[in-house]
Amino acid sequence: MNNIKIENGLYNNTDINGVFPLVKGLTKSKDGSYFVKIKVSDAEDKVFKGRDAVRVKIMNQDQVTEIKNVKLGKKMVETEDQAIERIAERFKILEEMTGATLDGIVRGMVVTGPPGVGKTYGVEQVLEKDSLFDVMASRPLRHTFVKGAMSAIGLYAKLYEYKDSKNILVLDDCDSILFNEDALNILKAALDSCKKRRISWNTDSNLLRREGVPSTFDFNGSVIFITNLKFDNMRNTKIKDHLDAIMSRCHYLDLTLDTTRDKIMRIKQIARDGGLFDTKGLTKIEEEEIIEFMVEKQDRLREVSLRMAQKIADLRNMDKNRWKVLTESTCMKRNV
Repeated sequence: MNNIKIENGLYNNTDINGVFPLVKGLTKSKDGSYFVKIKVSDAEDKVFKGRDAVRVKIMNQDQVTEIKNVKLGKKMVETEDQAIERIAERFKILEEMTGATLDGIVRGMVVTGPPGVGKTYGVEQVLEKDSLFDVMASRPLRHTFVKGAMSAIGLYAKLYEYKDSKNILVLDDCDSILFNEDALNILKAALDSCKKRRISWNTDSNLLRREGVPSTFDFNGSVIFITNLKFDNMRNTKIKDHLDAIMSRCHYLDLTLDTTRDKIMRIKQIARDGGLFDTKGLTKIEEEEIIEFMVEKQDRLREVSLRMAQKIADLRNMDKNRWKVLTESTCMKRNV
């Protein structure tokens, strides 16, 4: 019997996470969602109430992964090395998809995952490598990053600026767009799958006139939208239809780092590959001590992330004797 790892499944209004023996693979329901059937007779969980097998609802296909497992008694677990490789593969896909936007193959992509796991960094690395010769020749870059709040008219103007083929507009944590109906409609037009993507602003605007932006233009570039929000789990019915429309128009990559264990594995992966503490001047032993400390204190840390690991490294450099005390004071939730 094969096994399957479930990220944020749902059974009887209870979140289901973990690795289970697979009875029946991914099947589509009438409402457009998916489900898998898993064996739970060995599970030590009152949720399943002694049942032999149950159907778990899966809102997005990326939330399930078939994996190789090691059997320990009656339980099936994913090894640490397997988890690290699974996460590394997901970020490799992010780099490959970003590369495809440079070639104009991918015209729209939504990247979602928790804060501080390297979503933006993965995209930046690919785009900066591609633009190296443009920088050396003092040519305009083909891409730009926009971070923070953005209005509908600001989005329209920025799309016009990067409208040409192989241009890329990266919207990083611009979640205000998702709660503005005008901005959402503009974003949907930019991400449309039809051959000609025509975007219009039909309201008179001094700003657009001053900037020389026309009321209608064809958008031929690509858009990457980076967010902490999961489009397929949004409860806000007012924007849910818009988000569903965006997902149908572009590629949706969920990095699936939803558990604390996965975030720890991501930290270990980046530390292993040599990209986490490069600028901190730490020995390998010191790096390992920081990660071990984060594992030990994971329930009290305000955030388990790459950023947190680097914050703790800074505190270690600040005072090698009291860095744990400093971390408890500035990076941890208070014990109540």
